Amino acid sequence: MLLGLRSVIYPVTDLAASVAWYRAALGIDPYFDSPEYVGFSIGAPENGFEVGLFPRGELADRGIAYWGVADATSALAALLATGARLHQDVHDVGGDIKMASVLDPDGTVFGIIEHPHFAC
Repeated sequence: MLLGLRSVIYPVTDLAASVAWYRAALGIDPYFDSPEYVGFSIGAPENGFEVGLFPRGELADRGIAYWGVADATSALAALLATGARLHQDVHDVGGDIKMASVLDPDGTVFGIIEHPHFAC
């Protein structure tokens, strides 16, 4: 089911300030920039490694790692069938990128991302 680590997503409250800071810190412009999601590609785009900024996300004291999946809806259903609890349902953040997350038995957030712009 898992295709590899794709993204670490940081929930932010001030998207513009966060984009400016990450642009400076990473030394690159975002490859994807929308009001719903901003993504910075780390390494060659085909590698599928990303730092993402998610406004209106549930603020946490740390980022969330998102594992690549071919189909977010079926992957979420499979995780829920194992007893995981829903944290955030599948939602499209733009560009056909779909994300979801569950809570493991200890309450740790486990994220999944369907990201058609990255190779498997």
